[in-house]
Amino acid sequence: MSLTALDPEQLRKWRFRALVGIGIVGVVFLLRATVFAPEPIPVQTTTVARGIIDSTVTNSKAGTIRARQRAHLSTEIGGRIVEIPHREGDVVTQGELLLLLNDSTLRAQETQAIESIRASDAHYQEMCITRDQARREYTRKRQLAAENIVSEDLLDQLQHVYQAAKAACNAADAERQKVRASRAGAAANLDKVSIYAPFAGVIAEVDAEVGEWVAPSAAGVIDLINRESLYISAPMDEIDSGRIHLGFPVRVTVDSRPGETFLGTVTRVAPYVLDVEAQNRTVEIEVELDDPEIASSLLPGTSADVEVILQTLEDTPRIPTTALFKNDRVFVVEDDVLAEREVETGLRNWDYVEIVAGLEEGEVVVTSLDRAEVEAGQIVEVIQRDDAP
Repeated sequence: MSLTALDPEQLRKWRFRALVGIGIVGVVFLLRATVFAPEPIPVQTTTVARGIIDSTVTNSKAGTIRARQRAHLSTEIGGRIVEIPHREGDVVTQGELLLLLNDSTLRAQETQAIESIRASDAHYQEMCITRDQARREYTRKRQLAAENIVSEDLLDQLQHVYQAAKAACNAADAERQKVRASRAGAAANLDKVSIYAPFAGVIAEVDAEVGEWVAPSAAGVIDLINRESLYISAPMDEIDSGRIHLGFPVRVTVDSRPGETFLGTVTRVAPYVLDVEAQNRTVEIEVELDDPEIASSLLPGTSADVEVILQTLEDTPRIPTTALFKNDRVFVVEDDVLAEREVETGLRNWDYVEIVAGLEEGEVVVTSLDRAEVEAGQIVEVIQRDDAP
């Protein structure tokens, strides 16, 4: 039956019902789009932008600030301390007195040795004069014996006297040299009662007090550090040993200076790998900071982390590493909707990754991937945007 066959009353009712149906459908769609519409997911984003990116390796366990010139100083002989002119933290120059032992006994021995030298010199002169007299007498009598004026027996006696005087003179000379050596030994011992700074530096520790008796010790009683010779020793994983070379730039951070990064240079790569039981195998590298002032302000023994820069790219498209998820994929915001996209990456580090293909500069990618509802097709609301520089 056609609409024209309906009477006016039935036609009016049919039209009313159609309008009601259309209205209901419209209301449903309106409610879905407004009241029952899904809440946008808040996300943090960044834009694809050009910047610097480098490839780095870091130490596998904590490095340490060390000093190339550090000496644990000790006296060469035992004795009682009478003077410590400098204390911890004092800056000293090369050759300054750091510690002095009681030297009264040694000085007495040196004085005795000096007097013995004088006595031995006098005895030597006396013996040599006697020798010279005996030689002259023997020479004169030998000439007379040639003329048969002096007997052979007398000549033999004079020769014996001369030989004995000569031996006595030589013995006196030997004794004189012995006494001189004794005096030199006494003077050398006097030098051993003092500790002098072998180089300019700062006193890190004094492990003794005036009045104490000290003996020679490998541990030493004074710790002297040259603050101008500080460097960082850092263990690197053996897998990276072939990629690190002398002269490579380095970024250094230390726990005592949070938030600061210092530039340095690799100055040594160990020619062997450390194989320590229950630890990863590592190769030690040494790093010197580019700024000597900063280096001298650090404390030896402080832990440090180094980041060796293997390669650097300038002005290259990049995004934060946190924007990547499974198999080098990202979420791109397109008209407030998330779209999943695969990208081709290049150089990367802990902070940034190079984008070779798959993204254009200026496109917006999500960096907050820790929410389970972040997936393709979701409507999002950008609550924080950190544009990459």
